[in-house]
Amino acid sequence: MKFTHVLTQALGLLSLGGAVEGFSRSRNDACGPLKPYRSLPTSKSRDKTCHVRSHGNGTDDSSYILSALNQCNHGGKVVFDADKEYIIGTALNLTFLQNIDLEILGKILFTNDTDYWQANAFKQGFQNATTFFQLGGEDVNMYGGGTLDGNGQVWYDLYAEDDLILRPVLIGVIGLKGGTIGPLKLRYSPQYYHFVANSSDVLFDGIDISGYSKSDNEAKNTDGWDTYRSTNIVIQNSVINNGDDCVSFKPNSTEILVQNLHCNGSHGISVGSLGQYEGEVDIVENVYVYNISMFNASDMARIKVWPGGPSALEPDLQGGGGSGSVKNVTYDTAFIDNVEWAIEITQCYGQDNITLCNENPSNLTISDIYIKNFRGTTSTTEDPFVGTIVCSSPDTCSNINVSNINVTSPIGTNEFVCDNVDETLLKVNCTATSQ
Repeated sequence: MKFTHVLTQALGLLSLGGAVEGFSRSRNDACGPLKPYRSLPTSKSRDKTCHVRSHGNGTDDSSYILSALNQCNHGGKVVFDADKEYIIGTALNLTFLQNIDLEILGKILFTNDTDYWQANAFKQGFQNATTFFQLGGEDVNMYGGGTLDGNGQVWYDLYAEDDLILRPVLIGVIGLKGGTIGPLKLRYSPQYYHFVANSSDVLFDGIDISGYSKSDNEAKNTDGWDTYRSTNIVIQNSVINNGDDCVSFKPNSTEILVQNLHCNGSHGISVGSLGQYEGEVDIVENVYVYNISMFNASDMARIKVWPGGPSALEPDLQGGGGSGSVKNVTYDTAFIDNVEWAIEITQCYGQDNITLCNENPSNLTISDIYIKNFRGTTSTTEDPFVGTIVCSSPDTCSNINVSNINVTSPIGTNEFVCDNVDETLLKVNCTATSQ
């Protein structure tokens, strides 16, 4: 299968998606080359248009936005005009939307009032995630190629002073049934760029993500997408420049297709982390990741599971002891350059002491994993190794298959760290075990 550089594909489709008026055609036609696990619903026709007013002087435009959304809900299109900047300084609950398009041609800027947003952003009940707004309902499309700007710099600096603050996610897709997001430009999110929770049948297509810190304080936890308790989601044809997971499948993500992404500076395409909360059951099942370009990253394919005992990764990120499973996950076709690990599978996430991890093996099982058709070069960080596949117990991992991995380190080696896993299914050079 010929590998096509995804950056060209993604940039080409950024302009294509915006021309699709109202997304009245089937969303399935826009998915490619692979199709979603289940058919995506077709949008109903739109028969009215509302233009959003703007104060134009830096004043909160939230009331104008709500007015237009209410006026054109149930069969209309709301236009954010190209020559305007819209200010949002109020947390907006948009889960009432039905059969509506949001065409964003201009720029939407969220205020930098950190005190307000910490008190009023929507708490999502997972890893301290909050969102500026909640986009939900049924048959909602948001596109147009315009910009959403999270004004993240003030948050990056504040987080460096206090890592327990609540930083909003730029786009919260919460309880959406049927929708298309993109093309859009997303800039300077305080935390994740997307949090997709309790949603189904949603297509993300043509998303351009970028936003680094302009100070010495890093823009941390800026995942491109985190999916959570969601099913039949497609993420494709996008360019992601960030500092954390390009895409992360959080607990109870099922039937997820990710294809044609260009990721730079990230932590890879990740399953997890899972098993963080004792007493909860986390499931990730039926995930297909296809045709990814990964540059300057910590990982390409990554499965990260907490051990069975308590662990602390960071002051605001600790846990362990949860149960569940990772099953039927495929990574197919990837090009990597300057990536620490081409493949990383760990059941000791958050626990650096391997002995302690093995004494408290993970309560989650990992099975039916297929990783194939990788090529490229790692960074020097883990020389001579290019991958690590380590389970906390041989009883917790089964049927992990790795093949056609044409990846070398800068010094020309292609060695793997392998432990507590069936090495006969790994068509790689397992030359070391975890210590």
